Amino acid sequence: MAAADVQLERSFRQRFGDFWSKYGFAISLLVPCTIYMLFFLVIIAFNLLQLSLTHRVSLVEEVFPSVQNYTTLATSSQFQEAFIRTVVFVLVGTPLQLVAGLVLAMIIYRQFTGRGIVRSIFLLPVAIPALVTASIVAYMLFTYPFGHINDLLLGRLFFPGILTEPVKWYASPYSALGLALLAKVWRDMPISMLILLAGLQSISSDQYEAAESMGSSGWQCFWYITIPLLVPAISTVLVLRSIEVWKEFIFPFIIAPTYPILGVLLDHVYHRMRNPEMAAAIGVVLVLLILLTRLVLNFGTEKVRAYLVKV
Repeated sequence: MAAADVQLERSFRQRFGDFWSKYGFAISLLVPCTIYMLFFLVIIAFNLLQLSLTHRVSLVEEVFPSVQNYTTLATSSQFQEAFIRTVVFVLVGTPLQLVAGLVLAMIIYRQFTGRGIVRSIFLLPVAIPALVTASIVAYMLFTYPFGHINDLLLGRLFFPGILTEPVKWYASPYSALGLALLAKVWRDMPISMLILLAGLQSISSDQYEAAESMGSSGWQCFWYITIPLLVPAISTVLVLRSIEVWKEFIFPFIIAPTYPILGVLLDHVYHRMRNPEMAAAIGVVLVLLILLTRLVLNFGTEKVRAYLVKV
């Protein structure tokens, strides 16, 4: 028994040594980062939930636990309107970022002269701070008296006149939030482009050559080879971009402050209304919406991939 135990111990040490020599460096980097992130995640999540379940009756009196903050949100027309705007913002903005990133990735995936320069140009939007981008867009739209874009469309500059009256961009939630969404997509689409470009470069060219040798068209190669093999990258883009759009603040806050989405409403409740408990409840709702969106997207992309691969 003693000899068997010694042999078992030596086998365990050898396996552990092989495992550590192969993965030890990665583990030594991953473990501290994971502990660091989980530590602050637990603290923030606990305090956020505790604050959202605290109902302040007066300056010196509060009730815990209480769902009064969530009840108030459920009956608040301001929250309901902000929620609908945010849902539309996500449903429109996330696919737009995916499509824009895919188009840019397909352009620079091919080898051509000046490819590096074009790629650098495509990366310029993400190099500009979001606050600067939003401020420039707002300046072009709302500068007194009509804004530079209106001046251009009215023919006051070198451009021939198209309109007879200036457009009131801020008068409608569709125009104001639409411009905020377009600015958001323009600024963040290089991130989607890089993720999708990495996915495209991981696809072997042998599959395209085999398909073309059997008479497949470019569209068939794109639909039956590129898209199924690109689903993991597409799923990553959808999850990451939907999270960003759900918690978006800067562009709607600067370009469309009259029509707040949930991120802007959270700031309004916290700073202007001086109600951190209600703001925490909005934050919890946003977290739950993000988690739900991720589950739906993961399920949907897996179903799509299974369907395309079967075809």
